[in-house]
Amino acid sequence: MDKDSLQLFLNQGLSLEEIGRRVGRHPSTVGYWVKKHGLAAAHQAKHAARGGVSREALSSLVAEGATFAFMSEALGVSVATIRYWLKRYDLETSRSTRIRHAKAARGAGHAIARLRCRHHGITDFWLEGRGVYRCKKCRLEAVVRRRDTVRKTLIAEAGGACRLCGYDRYMAALQFHHLDPRSKSFTIRDGSLRGIDVLRSEARKCVLLCANCHAEVEGGVATLPAKVPGQGSPPPDDLSGVAHDPG
Repeated sequence: MDKDSLQLFLNQGLSLEEIGRRVGRHPSTVGYWVKKHGLAAAHQAKHAARGGVSREALSSLVAEGATFAFMSEALGVSVATIRYWLKRYDLETSRSTRIRHAKAARGAGHAIARLRCRHHGITDFWLEGRGVYRCKKCRLEAVVRRRDTVRKTLIAEAGGACRLCGYDRYMAALQFHHLDPRSKSFTIRDGSLRGIDVLRSEARKCVLLCANCHAEVEGGVATLPAKVPGQGSPPPDDLSGVAHDPG
């Protein structure tokens, strides 16, 4: 359930039971989404569990992917109580199901297992070196985020803008130019999987240029000043020392 719709229902003073009736969900499920979105429910105490926990309420929360802690908070009972009733109703959370299936797959010696990811649904999981399965799509997204974070860090530490023209509008258009080609160990690229310390060491041999100025410097159309500003300092205001081909 989306946050805006829930907020509209709650602003009208509708109870969890009434919202659930309108959208075809159990009140406990509505309470789950209310808490997940950080909203306050009207008459929420009315729906707190008293005594036993109903199978319908638990089944609804399990279907939404709720954790033990979330079920406990939503139903107003302890985690131990949630575990007891889940076992009694022969229900299990999506995490418990994934762990059980993962153990079976690992026991069978499978490098790849089809498991449920809370973000991507049923998908391939890869058995990592630490002995646990991890969603391949989550792994890829984590790598992309890491590369983006590292690149942003290196660019910020290099001044955040082209040293010749001051361009800083689009990060992907900024490149690292080695001041002394003989000292170059590798090209700093977006896809580098090297450690941040190794990348920083290589970046210190470079000056940050936009793609256009980089191409001009490499092609001899433009030259760098005799003394390039250090990393972290703003690009020079006076570019008179930079030779550009008038053509």
